[in-house]
Amino acid sequence: MIYLDNSATTHPHYEVLESFQKVADQYFANPSSVHRFGSEAERLLDRSRKQAAQLLSVDPQEVVFTSGGTEGNNMAIKGIALQHQNRGKHLITTLIEHPSVMEAFKALETLGFEVTYINVDQNGEVNPEDIQKALRDDTILVSVMSVNNELGTIQPVQKIGELLKAYPKVFFHVDHVQGLGKIELSVKEWGIDLCTLSGHKIHGLKGTGALLMQKHVRVFPLLHGGSQEAEVRAGTENLPGTVAFVKALRLLHEDHKQKVNHLRRMRTILWEGLMLRDYCKINSPEDGAPHIINFSIPGYKPEVIIHALGEEGIFISTKSACSSKQPDVSAVLKACNLDYERTTSALRVSLSTTNEKEEIDLFLKKLDQTVENLQATMG
Repeated sequence: MIYLDNSATTHPHYEVLESFQKVADQYFANPSSVHRFGSEAERLLDRSRKQAAQLLSVDPQEVVFTSGGTEGNNMAIKGIALQHQNRGKHLITTLIEHPSVMEAFKALETLGFEVTYINVDQNGEVNPEDIQKALRDDTILVSVMSVNNELGTIQPVQKIGELLKAYPKVFFHVDHVQGLGKIELSVKEWGIDLCTLSGHKIHGLKGTGALLMQKHVRVFPLLHGGSQEAEVRAGTENLPGTVAFVKALRLLHEDHKQKVNHLRRMRTILWEGLMLRDYCKINSPEDGAPHIINFSIPGYKPEVIIHALGEEGIFISTKSACSSKQPDVSAVLKACNLDYERTTSALRVSLSTTNEKEEIDLFLKKLDQTVENLQATMG
């Protein structure tokens, strides 16, 4: 099997699975229980929070463990909007955000909030000046992803954070789900108030993640009940999942530079191979994140190519996994002003550090054969 859909999810590391199983078996007590067994679970949770904070260069009380990207994004966006609506009901985001961000903003519009959706250029990159121009006296939140999940475009998050420092009443949220471990990001230095992370994109487990929330930030909780997670996320903590998430973070930091360099080498091999093929139109920017390349094969439905490659044991995707069963047009590519043929024929290859040159070479060979077979059947 050649797995090239790592932006959708990654294969969990063996050590991550081992951590989960050990904690689920040996520390199954509720961390809120007052007996010794519960206290041991609570200590393990506290230790995990401290380790996560150290790895992410934040304070332990700024780490809220979640079930992943969708919850983190909803918690940040709806939480800020509902908590601070008495100061203003204007929100800003871009046209190329993940569905968990876009749908959260659309839901808030039904509650009377006003959202400005900022355009992007043909590479899917937002201009910080456009965000600055959209700011108003009643703006309370700006939300911009660090890396686009379809194109791999790296957004100018640092510049946006710098300019927003002049607007202390505007909160800045970054969806860093695709960027974690791939690009540098500093929550503290860049003025990021809330930052969403997900475990299953970094060889952790589904249903794990974190929302980094600076000390001064207050959000309206989405879940009410107990006082877990600093009273912003009620519910018995997923201790095995949390320990597994922190283990994935630790493994991510081991030989980090070499891993990113390997990803970049594999992406370059793939990029150069696709450039040689006349039937391909690359949609991703050349200087994008080291793990994603989006390209179109105009005239062919992406699902047909995906299924044909799947028969060969090669797995790629189209669009975001969260929206891949929606209508054909990619909203992200449409926002980049690409023509209809390209927006309806886009494919995404996303790499992990386990992918090797031989796999990319075989993928390109099988892609050629698939297109040749389709051309033959079409006439």
